[in-house]
Amino acid sequence: MSSTANLDVTLVQAHPPDVEHTLVDDDPRAWSKARKISTLFVVSGAAMIAGLCVVIQNPANAQIELLLHATTEQISLSLSLPILVQGNFPVVWSAVSEIKGRKLVYIVSVVLFALGSATVAVSKSIGLVIGMRIVQAIGASAVLTIGAATLADIYEPHERGTVMGIYYCAPLLGPSLGPIMGGVLTQTFSWRAVFWFLVIWGGIMFFAFCFLFRDTFRKERSLTYQTALKKRMQKLKRYSSEANSPTSGKREDGQNHVQIQKDVEAHPTPVNSVIVNDITLSFADINPFPSYVKILGRKHNFVVLIPSGLLFAFTYSISYTCARTLSLYYNYDALKTGFVLLSFGIGSLFGSVLGGRWSDRTLMRLRAANDGMSFPEMRLESTKAAMWWLPPAVTGYAWVCQEHVHVSAMCAMLFFSGFFSVWIYSSTLAYIVDSNPGRSSSAVAMNSLFRGASGFVAAEIAVPLQVCPTHSRHSYSVKHV
Repeated sequence: MSSTANLDVTLVQAHPPDVEHTLVDDDPRAWSKARKISTLFVVSGAAMIAGLCVVIQNPANAQIELLLHATTEQISLSLSLPILVQGNFPVVWSAVSEIKGRKLVYIVSVVLFALGSATVAVSKSIGLVIGMRIVQAIGASAVLTIGAATLADIYEPHERGTVMGIYYCAPLLGPSLGPIMGGVLTQTFSWRAVFWFLVIWGGIMFFAFCFLFRDTFRKERSLTYQTALKKRMQKLKRYSSEANSPTSGKREDGQNHVQIQKDVEAHPTPVNSVIVNDITLSFADINPFPSYVKILGRKHNFVVLIPSGLLFAFTYSISYTCARTLSLYYNYDALKTGFVLLSFGIGSLFGSVLGGRWSDRTLMRLRAANDGMSFPEMRLESTKAAMWWLPPAVTGYAWVCQEHVHVSAMCAMLFFSGFFSVWIYSSTLAYIVDSNPGRSSSAVAMNSLFRGASGFVAAEIAVPLQVCPTHSRHSYSVKHV
């Protein structure tokens, strides 16, 4: 009984009440401010990849369709399928990061992204373009999940709102600057230059992760890792019991059995240490799906993930549908369209930074009013300020597009739509991380899944609604929703 009791105590200690503050070697939260900031900038630079690779192709679509003899449906697939993959593949990256750490995932994913981009750049058929765009999306999807988890590794909960706001500026810069950069590269060189640019950016991020990034993952603070470790230790416990059972039955007086117990009692710590140190988990030990089921099983997660997906559907549909509207009714080329969409990006940047800071201030204010006690839902209070203004801003943008008014009005509505939508998202992203301690990467992976599925649907239905005879009213309804 004594050996069992000792082992059970060890297992309980592997699951502390506050898993985020378990003592670890080289605690990332104790790193210097300079190292934390450098980590933030490296991860943010990689996050820009995800936003760039989605929309930078838009100005080149006409050339791709002409030179590769592609159909409109094939061009649409080259845009929508990467969104779907980018939303679903983080589930895999998240599981890998819980075994091998963050750094290896970053390096492998960036290499995949660069290889996919290079292959697209030399492609001579639209089929190969679509296939390699999917490879691109697989590589770009990792940072969308692991990035937020990395920041959760190095920052305390009361700091995350501001940090998440700064971090999320990077993927927002992609959709904002992508159309401009894609337009310049396409008009100056050709559509292939767009993807060679992505190869260069991927190469820069590869060297940044190799030489400037230190892994932030600590297995002691991962519930996924600790759960797998507990299962492995239970198996070893059963094997040990089976191996020892014949020995304990040799003597009728039970002396051998008692002696074994005394040996274990005499050295409890070394036995447990050997068990823990000798275990190396593999992919067979990590089944990510129970973790995702637990996340979805919590009502508060599900309620927040749905609006997160809808916000992304709106954000993604803006770049494509706005470009089409400006081309058909304002005779704008790719470069001018990019400058108009920049207003949406600038609004999103302001909303991300200010919304994140307001989220932290709201959390601290409510915690002070609650005798120093806080809970993740306090952070959602900061979204109320933007919730009242987002519907009028989106409705105003839809009306401006429908009536074809002056482009300055469109820019204003795009700015406010981006500002209020991302204000809400920066707080909900921090909430998803805070409310799932020890499972931050899995929670963000589920967030990416909801966003990717919503973005795919938006990409597939937005253009058909625009080109139908009554596209104005349909467009208005879609954007209003």
